[in-house]
Amino acid sequence: MLKELFPNVRMEDMITATEETLYMTSIAVLGTLILGIILGLLLFLTDRGNLWQNRFVNFITALIVNVFRAIPFIILILLLFPFTDFIIGTIRGWEAALPALIIGAAPFYARLVEIGLKEVDKGVIEAAKSMGAKTHTIIFKVLLPESMPALISGLTVTAIALIGYTAMAGIIGAGGLGDLAYMKGFQRRDFDVVLACTIFVIVIVFIFQFIGDTLSKVIDKR
Repeated sequence: MLKELFPNVRMEDMITATEETLYMTSIAVLGTLILGIILGLLLFLTDRGNLWQNRFVNFITALIVNVFRAIPFIILILLLFPFTDFIIGTIRGWEAALPALIIGAAPFYARLVEIGLKEVDKGVIEAAKSMGAKTHTIIFKVLLPESMPALISGLTVTAIALIGYTAMAGIIGAGGLGDLAYMKGFQRRDFDVVLACTIFVIVIVFIFQFIGDTLSKVIDKR
């Protein structure tokens, strides 16, 4: 039955493409988490009335975030070709997609981090300051733990967006399910391959959503 529905689908290709998509997404999520939290903390801490209040740093950080959020991902990949070639040594393959994936997703996640940090009760921050807590203590013992459910929910949304980005990256030969759907499906008019890749992507999205929702519920003590 499946062979009749998907006559051109090779399971070996599907497994390899799925592994590449998972590799790309997982590493990109980790990079996005680190860079996004740094940018989000900068946006929050340098804002008016916060610990590192600094209009200039806040303006520059917000400008960087807004500019990279505004660039369509497929164009960002092309713009980053020289940078990608310099640090990776190639512009093809799933490794070459990582810089664009992280740089494209981190500003989006940074805004979600900023929103999550703004939801932290200022009374808790003031109480920590009154007890003489240093800035790094407030960040790691108050801000990040208190906003953790929001940070995880935001990371889940970002991870799902990254799965979509990996599919777009496949158009320029980055590997993964997007590459398989385009190169061996669309270009050859084998639309059963495109359909199979779509199903696999949907399953991956559901898995990431389930993991994110579960972690958020476990951590949220409210």
